[in-house]
Amino acid sequence: MIETLLSFSIATLALAITPGPDNIYVLTQSLVNGTKSGIATTAGLISGCIVHTTLLAFGVSAIITASEELFYGIKVLGACYLLYLAYKVYRSDDHISWKEDAPKKSHLQLFKTGVIMNLVNPKVMIFFLAFFPGFLWDKEGNTVVQFYTLGIIFMVISFLTFSSIALLAGRISEIILKGRGVGIFLKWLQIVVFVGIALYIIAV
Repeated sequence: MIETLLSFSIATLALAITPGPDNIYVLTQSLVNGTKSGIATTAGLISGCIVHTTLLAFGVSAIITASEELFYGIKVLGACYLLYLAYKVYRSDDHISWKEDAPKKSHLQLFKTGVIMNLVNPKVMIFFLAFFPGFLWDKEGNTVVQFYTLGIIFMVISFLTFSSIALLAGRISEIILKGRGVGIFLKWLQIVVFVGIALYIIAV
């Protein structure tokens, strides 16, 4: 159990620090409106994960109870989805950019925007479905509790990571803007992370 949770925590941290729509949006708001705005945005994004975790916990748990083969099929599809994400990153440009003219909003508005961004994005639910099942440590135990445990770890690590991005927004933006080399490094970092997690999910 401890080894599985540690592996999950490392994978979550790796995903949180690689460039994506969510952390780039947090970075944008932090640069434009300040650290508190970035943290408010982060709180909204993470709050939305509670809903996805709940849907995942009760939906996938029912599938596990019904058929172990079907559950393994979900793991395979999840691994394939992560490999697809790796391919999309490979095909994408290695230039990282954000809107410097992002509109200014209150902290409450940013929180609400973060929640809505998370909830209305079907890719988040698909990602949870691809990512979480591979880290269950006891298929015969209470999978609902296990999914919520993974969800809490995911939310805590993501919140701390995104909040750190908000706190260090100025320094991070300077590093990102320095040159093409950083973009290439981050691009391949994402590919390695996605492929590595996909292989882990299939192997366990």
